[in-house]
Amino acid sequence: MKKLIKIILFSGVIIVVLLLALVIILPNIIGPLNPKYYKVAELTENFNKKRKEIYEVKRYFKALAPQYKDVDIEFDGNKIARLEIMPRDTGKGSNLAVEFLDWNIPVGSKKSDSLMKVLGWNNAKLKALQDKLDKANCISITNTEPAKIGFKRSGFGMYFFNVFDKPLGDSLRTKYNDSCTYIYVNRNLVLEYGGGAIGPQCFSEFK
Repeated sequence: MKKLIKIILFSGVIIVVLLLALVIILPNIIGPLNPKYYKVAELTENFNKKRKEIYEVKRYFKALAPQYKDVDIEFDGNKIARLEIMPRDTGKGSNLAVEFLDWNIPVGSKKSDSLMKVLGWNNAKLKALQDKLDKANCISITNTEPAKIGFKRSGFGMYFFNVFDKPLGDSLRTKYNDSCTYIYVNRNLVLEYGGGAIGPQCFSEFK
């Protein structure tokens, strides 16, 4: 009988520990259990409120990034949440394999410092970039055309502002206005939602 009681108590402790682990760890893996989903009007309003700051961080990053590399960087507090470096397609048979891709790199760590050397940056420039993104109320940016500026994560998904240097031509308007991944706002701005493994996959699901 005592042995049975011990087994039951031990099993109960294990269950409690597992439940606590799920409550603490799961939100960090998949984001909030009740993620915030944004409608098109909310995203457009956020962009308009931070238009000046968004164009400033876009200008800064375009000048900062290496000329022949496409860089995609995301911040989360004192970490580089995601960093991808790829050779730019020059149309001359470039090798377009990903040069580097990693997540959760502490700023100021040996790995971060070595990557700064590869990119020709230093910690001051990295901090300035993060500060400019914070002022723009955004978390990530690319130096591609269009510049893909990450607004917010939502569960597994993420919202982006695609900001074009040149007005979007009619030939590309269909691609950037499919009412699922993309929502066309005007010739220089397209909203984007990248769905994750679970949860909404299209803008139309937020209505």
